[in-house]
Amino acid sequence: MPSRRFVVLCVLLAGLIAGWLWRRNRASQHSPEQLALPAISKQPVTFASRTFDPTAPPADMPPLASGEDAECDSDFQSHATVDGESQQVDSTHATVTITQIKMTLQLNVTIWVPAGVAPHVIEHEEGHRRISEYYYQTADQLAARIAATYMGKQVEISGTDLNAESSNILLKIATEITDEYAKELSPGPTQQLYDSITDHSRNEVVATDAVTAAIRNIKIASIQPATNLGN
Repeated sequence: MPSRRFVVLCVLLAGLIAGWLWRRNRASQHSPEQLALPAISKQPVTFASRTFDPTAPPADMPPLASGEDAECDSDFQSHATVDGESQQVDSTHATVTITQIKMTLQLNVTIWVPAGVAPHVIEHEEGHRRISEYYYQTADQLAARIAATYMGKQVEISGTDLNAESSNILLKIATEITDEYAKELSPGPTQQLYDSITDHSRNEVVATDAVTAAIRNIKIASIQPATNLGN
């Protein structure tokens, strides 16, 4: 009963996140037209196909769930850095304005199958890969849309160490951005529907047909108007 594991991972490198420009006793003069657009870097998909001995799986292989014989491990990553200008009000208060956001996106896909597995199983796992790559095609557009909502945002901070408070708020905003990216990317329902259509490769549905059907039906479901329970 082959199946797969799907992982969405947002990675935030703390050492790279909190960039900021301190402007003591100087008002920020940035208009929306002057703000730079979010900078999104979408890296090429990395793919690997691995075989394993079910009696002695390698240490770097994600564990199989009960009943699973194979899996497609889709690892979506996002790294964010946020820059800002700080206008000091007094010795313990300031306003931080977000002036730049940079995001790096990555998708790493690894298919794990036991040695000597039937081609039908491999085709099934390749279907999971295609779904992940489908969502990644427009991931940069999604990231740019999310990041744009934070550009120019102003946040009041207070404390005896305004430098540290500025860094902390930029770290918090970077975390919010990557969390929202993971939430909205959300290929999981499509992957689950694909498994339902194919019965985890146990039936004879062609994998490519199942991928198309899963994506189409999830799209239809996402635009259906909510049912008015009062009618």
